[in-house]
Amino acid sequence: MKSPANLARPTLSEAVEEWKKALAQRGHSTDLVWIYEENLCIEASKVEKGGFHFGFQRKFSLIPADALEITYESFCLTKAPIVFYRLGSHEGQSICLLLSDESFESQVENEDFTAKAVWNIFFYPGDENDLEEITDLTRWIHRVRRGRGRHMMDFCMSLESVEEILIYGRQLMPHERFTSRMVNRLRRILRQE
Repeated sequence: MKSPANLARPTLSEAVEEWKKALAQRGHSTDLVWIYEENLCIEASKVEKGGFHFGFQRKFSLIPADALEITYESFCLTKAPIVFYRLGSHEGQSICLLLSDESFESQVENEDFTAKAVWNIFFYPGDENDLEEITDLTRWIHRVRRGRGRHMMDFCMSLESVEEILIYGRQLMPHERFTSRMVNRLRRILRQE
């Protein structure tokens, strides 16, 4: 789907209402839980060699109340497609992510993806699969971060980016992020002396 020349994005509440309709049509819960990169817990599968098991956590990376609004507004500033993605269900709730990247331009509408072309938004309700909520800190620390193929979920917003937008009004460039970390480390070192 090519981005329309005059892109008219809906408000977040309008987009979420359409998302809930898409979920209801598939028989999925419309009680939504939004997660971010730091909430994903991808582990090596014990069943399938080379495969991965997806879970999530909400205990170790707290999500700011306005994170969804910040993410949506940030994604709306680009012409890249936005994808409402359902990872699975947990205790009667749909676990969802908001994704955006230019690579979704080539995505076509099919049985898995439905599109709202005028908005340049896709909906991916996914299958009925139960997700495990990870509450063990050791499992979360040892989650797989590298050594796996690309997945659509790699295009979700990070909580670090949400915090940068809250603090600075924008996402930091890599060199700014590095400088900020170094300054914070120096502050900690100087306080110890």
